[in-house]
Amino acid sequence: MISNQLAQKCSEPKYWLLGIAASLMAVNLTLIWRSDNVDVMGTSLLFWGCVAVLISERKDELRLDSDLFSSLAGVLLIALVMLKSATVSGYDIFLRVAPLMSGLGIGLLASGARGIKQYWQEILMLGFIAIPPGLVLRLVDTAPATAKFSGFLLWYLGADVTREGIYIMLPEGSVEVGIGCNGLNLILQLLGLSMLVLLMFPTKKIHKVIVPVVGAIVAFAVNAARVALLAAIVASGNNKAFAYWHHGDGSLIFSTIAVAIFGAFCWLAILREEPDNEEPDNKVAGE
Repeated sequence: MISNQLAQKCSEPKYWLLGIAASLMAVNLTLIWRSDNVDVMGTSLLFWGCVAVLISERKDELRLDSDLFSSLAGVLLIALVMLKSATVSGYDIFLRVAPLMSGLGIGLLASGARGIKQYWQEILMLGFIAIPPGLVLRLVDTAPATAKFSGFLLWYLGADVTREGIYIMLPEGSVEVGIGCNGLNLILQLLGLSMLVLLMFPTKKIHKVIVPVVGAIVAFAVNAARVALLAAIVASGNNKAFAYWHHGDGSLIFSTIAVAIFGAFCWLAILREEPDNEEPDNKVAGE
C-alpha cells in the first residue's frame, strides 16, 4: 500500500521537475566549489537558496501546463547545461550562466512559454548571477573614486598622503587600486542582496530606490576603508599583514562587515516597520 502511494507520487510531473532542478543546482554548486571562486560560490548559494524558498512557498499556486514545443526547448536547454558541465574544469564564465539557463529550461518544461512569467522573480535572481564583473568594469570603473576616497580617509586620519590617479602614496610606500581592490565585486554583491530584499519582502516604491543606493554606498565605503588600511600596512612594511588583508581571510572580514551593515539597515529601516494601511509595492511571495 505504502509502496504504491510512493510510486504514484514519484510519477507526478512536479516530483520529476523537483529532481531535475535539484540535480542542476547540485552540479552547478559542485563545479563552482571545485573552481575555488569564493565570490561566485557565496552569491550562487544565496541566490539558489532564495529561489528554492520562493518556489516552495508558491508550489501549490504554480500552473504546470507545458506544450510540446516549450518542453522540447526546455529539455534542450537542460541538456546543454549538463553537456557543458561535463567539460568544465576550473573557473569558467559558464558557471555564472548555467543557473539562468537551468531556470529557463525548467520553467519551459514545467509551464511552457506562456506560463514562464510565473517565475519572473526566480529567473531575475538567477540572471543576476550571470552578470560578469569584468563586463561591468568595462562600463563603470570605480578605481579612481575608490582611490580618491581612500586617500581622503588617510588624510583625515592625519597621514601624509598624496594621490595620482589610482595610486595612493605615503612617504614609506604606495598602493595601486587595481581590479581586485576597486570594490566592484562587493558593490555587485550588495546590489544582489538589495534585489533579494525587494523581491522577497513587502516594500514600498521609495524602498526600490533607497535600498540599492544604500547597498552601493555601504559597499563602496567599506571597500575604500579596506584600501586605506592596505596603504597604511604597506607604509609600515608588514608584508604578512598585507597578504592577510589583501588576499587572505582579512578581505572576507570586510565583506562580512559590509553585509552586516547593510543587513542592519534593511532590518531597522524596512523589515522592522509596522504594517500600515498603505499597500506595499510588491507582495510577499505566496500571497
